[in-house]
Amino acid sequence: MPNLGSASVAALRQYARAATAWKMDIGPILAAARLSPTLLTSDDGRVDGDAFQHFIHLLCHESDNPILGLETGDFVQPGSYSVLGYITMSCATLGEAVACITPFEKLVGDMGITHITTDDDQIGLVWRCAYTDPTVRPQLVDNVFASWINYARWLADNQTACPVRVNLERRSPGAEQEQAYTERWRCPVHFEAGENAVFMDRRLLSMPLRQPDSTLRKTLETHAQNQLTTLDTDTALTTRVKHGIQQQLLHGITRQDVIAEQIGMTSRTLQRKLSQEGVSYQKLLDEVRQAMAEDYLTNSQLPIPDIALRLGFSETTSFHRKFKSNTGRTPGEFRQELVG
Repeated sequence: MPNLGSASVAALRQYARAATAWKMDIGPILAAARLSPTLLTSDDGRVDGDAFQHFIHLLCHESDNPILGLETGDFVQPGSYSVLGYITMSCATLGEAVACITPFEKLVGDMGITHITTDDDQIGLVWRCAYTDPTVRPQLVDNVFASWINYARWLADNQTACPVRVNLERRSPGAEQEQAYTERWRCPVHFEAGENAVFMDRRLLSMPLRQPDSTLRKTLETHAQNQLTTLDTDTALTTRVKHGIQQQLLHGITRQDVIAEQIGMTSRTLQRKLSQEGVSYQKLLDEVRQAMAEDYLTNSQLPIPDIALRLGFSETTSFHRKFKSNTGRTPGEFRQELVG
């Protein structure tokens, strides 16, 4: 059985928004997939890939909707793509935004890999889905493509832009449902194709986007590279500990004994196992705090004292000292640089 890696909470949240809009009770579905409802309040959390696949499977079953993936694409937001979404928002053209997909899509999750093809007239985005559940796979592909198309239209502030065609490996959901695809995408849709791909006119790549900001883009790309490094180097244990820390910090708590209990070991055993991997609980706490601090400062308007409180600092001055020690700048200077 393949390792499905992880997915961002932002990806999970998109499905949850759709389910809520459809008047579905999301709580039992999350519980059955062994996902905590508090995950939905996290900004940078990760979801186990197997659990995410199981969640989508259960959502498909409960909704009995043959085009669930297509319709959940209507609920895409910039935050659905984690920091990648904010990077693309700061790009100058659609072509720049498309070029960001391949290097940073792992931040959204390990659901699949994008391969970009080009010829004289068209560009193709070929997506190779990593999920294997036969119920989930076609819906996930539909969701990815529907989200891409809706998000690109929003980025460019152009609701008339459309692909040249879309190829889907899945079987047709039926003539009546096929109309839902062509109405949304306004292009030919080919089912039972040899690949999952979206093709568009190369001229669309020069389409200007609504909020270009090259300085902000560079800052966000640096942040994204740091996140990728963390994803590439974390072991299973450190990933679980970091996730637990992140969930606690949402409530301003930083207790090691609680994390250890959640993982199923004593605090002393946890510390010993982390030491064997060359890290400590304090080091992981500092890393998560720093990542969350930068995210709050970049993507929210929360006052700095409130951020300090959320991150478990008893005093704002302690937060200032720690942040400046890590970055050479105070939180206020860091935020000011983002706005220019």
